[in-house]
Amino acid sequence: MFVETEPTAPATPAPDFSSVERVPGSAKADPILVADDVSRSFGGIKAVEVEHLEVARNAITALIGPNGAGKTTLFNLLTGFDQADTGRWSFDGQRAEKLSAARAARAGMVRTFQLTKALNRMTVLDNMRLGATGQQGEKFTVALLPTLWRAREKAITEKAMTLLERFKLDTKKDDFAGSLSGGQRKLLEMARALMSDPKLIMLDEPMAGVNPALTQSLLGHITRLREEGMTVLFVEHDMHMVRHVSDWVVVMAEGRIVAEGPAHTVMHEQAVVDAYLGSHHDTDLGDDSLLED
Repeated sequence: MFVETEPTAPATPAPDFSSVERVPGSAKADPILVADDVSRSFGGIKAVEVEHLEVARNAITALIGPNGAGKTTLFNLLTGFDQADTGRWSFDGQRAEKLSAARAARAGMVRTFQLTKALNRMTVLDNMRLGATGQQGEKFTVALLPTLWRAREKAITEKAMTLLERFKLDTKKDDFAGSLSGGQRKLLEMARALMSDPKLIMLDEPMAGVNPALTQSLLGHITRLREEGMTVLFVEHDMHMVRHVSDWVVVMAEGRIVAEGPAHTVMHEQAVVDAYLGSHHDTDLGDDSLLED
């Protein structure tokens, strides 16, 4: 059974998608991310060819598609971890295609990875501290004067501990990150992403390798992000999760966006059936086992 966590403030309502067209590249009333003509090729193979994409603010949007559809590559391009061959995009009203990964994160667009990036030989608490911005002690001249950075360091530590408690990792604060289970590392990466107070958090297969008990916890945390006013864009193969938490679904196939819509309707569109099942059109796409890796 799905378990929700209690929000700490009045929940931010999801956008109203009732008037949004159910077509690829549909316009949204208040998009936080807008991308046009984004392409990326590898050795003559076009991995991404997205004509237009809008991600609605304060919504949970799922990006789905079969293996090799270009979902993670698109994530890498938008967040500065890879360079597009062509394209332009804006984040929160500002041009973003020239931003490095670090600058994109500072602007409020933070991502996690399918394979977690925790620093295994650092403690859980130190991993959290690394996610904070505005660390004055990183500057050489300031580092020589503890009175200039101790207050900020204390605030960062207090924030890290609050988030670790929220994600049920506070008892692991002094453990090496490498000692955590796969699911706990997913929780740590999500918690660390929140250290920078992102406007948009992009999750790449947050449920991959996570046991059922932690899956329920992650679902609750993702829902709470939206309730707190953040925008969530996630790549996922778990269709139960997609149907349960997403407000809107974008479907990719062969690098292109082939469909958009609410989860309960988009799964039945012909373009989605073709993308996942080819010619097997008599098969029920509601069967989750057909959509797994």
